[in-house]
Amino acid sequence: MRATFGLLLLLGAVLGGCATTSIDYRQRMDALPEHYRQFDLVMGWETRVEDGQTAIDGVVRNVRYFVMRDLEIWVALLSPQGKPVRREVSFIIPSDLKLDESAPFSVRLPMAVKPGDRLRFTYKYRGSDGGDGLERGMAWMQSFERVVAPR
Repeated sequence: MRATFGLLLLLGAVLGGCATTSIDYRQRMDALPEHYRQFDLVMGWETRVEDGQTAIDGVVRNVRYFVMRDLEIWVALLSPQGKPVRREVSFIIPSDLKLDESAPFSVRLPMAVKPGDRLRFTYKYRGSDGGDGLERGMAWMQSFERVVAPR
């Protein structure tokens, strides 16, 4: 009986901790200044310049698939002609992001962006609605651009 009670207490603590993390990510996303919404995911982020580098920190949430696998978020600084000057990536952990789960991301560009510069965000993943095995899923890639806002 004592072991059962201890197990239930441990299970409650673990599940409660998971729920708290999910709520914290949703609150963080709501507080972020920049947002993007598409049929498959929602993303929020902030862009800061620190020590001559650009830090892009945010949260991404899966709103479409049973699971998104191997989600990557790429950010590129674009030239005035629209060509990538520099591009960096964040690999989302955990590698399996289930429906309605959120995860943080962080991208560092080795140069300072200024207001009016354009950033191209590209995300790619394998989406699965389940039932298709562990290694399958539909490959998807999407891009969008944002102008760096004045600070």
